[in-house]
Amino acid sequence: MGTVWRDPAERRFEDFKPGDVVLTRGRTVDVGDMTVFAGLTGDHYPLHTDQQYAEGTRFGGRIAHGPLTFSIAVGLVGMSGFYGDAIVALLGVDGLRARKPVFAGDTLRVRATVIAVEEQGESGRFGAITVAYCVLNQNEEEVMYFEQKMLAKRRTEDNQS
Repeated sequence: MGTVWRDPAERRFEDFKPGDVVLTRGRTVDVGDMTVFAGLTGDHYPLHTDQQYAEGTRFGGRIAHGPLTFSIAVGLVGMSGFYGDAIVALLGVDGLRARKPVFAGDTLRVRATVIAVEEQGESGRFGAITVAYCVLNQNEEEVMYFEQKMLAKRRTEDNQS
């Protein structure tokens, strides 16, 4: 019998070490993404939805919403399988910085690095993992940076996976 691969993979807090890195695949942002995001969130600011208006700005055209870029980055790391089934909650996001605009046609990928692991709570059932997300475009330029802290399951006597 061959190997069975499970999705999501079984991972726990103890599997993450500072310095661990995941490099995601790329994902190209298109005008449809910006339009759907505007409709979903109600953020129809003309910089994101009105080409004629946006051409008169310092960007020279429509740019993606910052929260759209953030969401794509989180999704890319999630799709990579890096966290497996370890994460149970988002604890916070710090230091979010939009460094460069994202245009339709840009391809984004993420270099995510574990920067801290720490005990969490008194029960011993969970730990906290902080991951620095560096969102890169097709030219290897950093377009966004943030640090995401998440609560992760720990191995227990009942669960030694």
